[in-house]
Amino acid sequence: MAEAVHIELRAASRCAKKAAELLAREISDRSGLAVRHGAAGECRIVLDVRAGIGAEGFSIEERPDGGLCIVGNDERGLLYGVGRFLRGSRFDGGCFVPTSWRGTSVPRRPVRGIYFATHFHNFYHEAPIDEVRRYVEQLALWGCNALAVWFDMHHYNGIDDPAAQVMIERLRGILQTANDVGMGAALTTLANEGYADSPEALRADWTAGHDGYTAPPGDHYHREVCPSKPGGLDYILNTRRQMLEAFAGLDVQYVWLWPYDQGGCTCPRCAPWGARGFLRAAEPVAGLVKEVFPAASVILSTWYFDHFTSGEWEGLSAAFRAGKPGWADYLMADDWGGFPEYPLRHGPPGGLPTLGFPEISMENMSPWGGFGANPRPAHWQHYADTTRDALAGSFPYSEGIFEDINKAICLQLNWDPGRRVDEIVREYAAYEFSPQVADDVAVAIALMESSMRHRPTPQFRQYLEGAAPTFAPSSIAYDLPAATHPERYFGPLRRADARLPQRARQSWRWRVLWLRAALDVELHASGGRPTQQADEYFAELTRIYHADNAQFCTRPPVFTRHQSSA
Repeated sequence: MAEAVHIELRAASRCAKKAAELLAREISDRSGLAVRHGAAGECRIVLDVRAGIGAEGFSIEERPDGGLCIVGNDERGLLYGVGRFLRGSRFDGGCFVPTSWRGTSVPRRPVRGIYFATHFHNFYHEAPIDEVRRYVEQLALWGCNALAVWFDMHHYNGIDDPAAQVMIERLRGILQTANDVGMGAALTTLANEGYADSPEALRADWTAGHDGYTAPPGDHYHREVCPSKPGGLDYILNTRRQMLEAFAGLDVQYVWLWPYDQGGCTCPRCAPWGARGFLRAAEPVAGLVKEVFPAASVILSTWYFDHFTSGEWEGLSAAFRAGKPGWADYLMADDWGGFPEYPLRHGPPGGLPTLGFPEISMENMSPWGGFGANPRPAHWQHYADTTRDALAGSFPYSEGIFEDINKAICLQLNWDPGRRVDEIVREYAAYEFSPQVADDVAVAIALMESSMRHRPTPQFRQYLEGAAPTFAPSSIAYDLPAATHPERYFGPLRRADARLPQRARQSWRWRVLWLRAALDVELHASGGRPTQQADEYFAELTRIYHADNAQFCTRPPVFTRHQSSA
């Protein structure tokens, strides 16, 4: 076994240097070996960039002198080649055995993004920025080439609000790290978003029961602005320019224009929003995007189309009947609970290339990640089979790090939509934990998915949220799937835990997986009643997530914390 690994970098770009830095760091952290830079040495890895492989692709080749060469078609390709090299190598027992994989790989989809929801005091909102930056770098090694954030305006009284400036500084730091590892920055904005002090006379209607609206539009903040009112569009454009210019100097490759959750207007001149008012606001905002960031692509979202009214998908298709509009580059088409039927049956309006927005955090667990990891391999296999020929990529929606394995699955499916998810799960387990436990971990993860519907009972949730100052003892319980037999998946994880190297056993990725199974066993045995052991597990998750100040939706549901303050 070599006493040191020698890395020779033959490319000078910022991203190529970062690729060499990450390769050295991961080898050193995982094996304990010294890593030196230069051409000499017994174990030698050459990093190079050579066009002709295919955009963002890479090759791993033998060298005549017995070393290895990782070649990227471009600087991004080099980084992804380093990631593939690392995932195939072995680091058990303090040794380093380079991967035996040789060949060429080129991504099939151009957009392989992740969206960080930086709110509710979740991990992205509260964790030390260096932890978030390191996590961004690790996602790049899985093939991530774009990172999205949202400067949620409704919290602030204008862009000069001191709290707004603090958030902008944090978001810029995250996006700068993304740029440094070759990811394009992406900004999200509601088409009619408004600040907390938006003029009341300009605010959008959010009521239902008129103009075709059968329900109010989602989680409307009542700060949004109607683009059909005199002065409304001017407000939208002025505040949007300020927001965009706050991120000047970054490599912003995408800007999303979003219709719902919080956005929308139900007034007669805007309804149905997705086919009228939304487009009235989106087109001029898109023009502004091109002015501030000429190289950026505009992504037009269709989230929650036809949820609160009807005719939005059909209306958008009619508006784009002549073909792809000159002001939009992509359509984003996804929905809560599954991919929408309309674009699958009729094709995307205007023939726009389509991106997914898969929800990887919230479904089947409340609080989100509150009981640990939420792996969903079968769900993502179904999603991949459904959308294989429909998408140019996706931006999975992330509320934290507890769904790390879901990110890896989605990123690799965007690299190769035909790849089997169970293969990705084993690759993840072998790399992040150990090749010796990959099969046990894969079995446990599959069983976990079939036993996931975690939440406090309604009365208990009110108490945890502080809405009920007292509680009836009979109401304090965690609601778990009735058919859960968690020992089926905790057993394989216990076997794996005994065989893991210390580094992997202590890693947060292992702990969120192990704690999920341990909590299931503990609460299944107690009939869902809180126990001291369960609270200790919840407290560890809270520390991992930096969730001490998190809102209920992103904070593990520790019982004794609330009991002691009642």
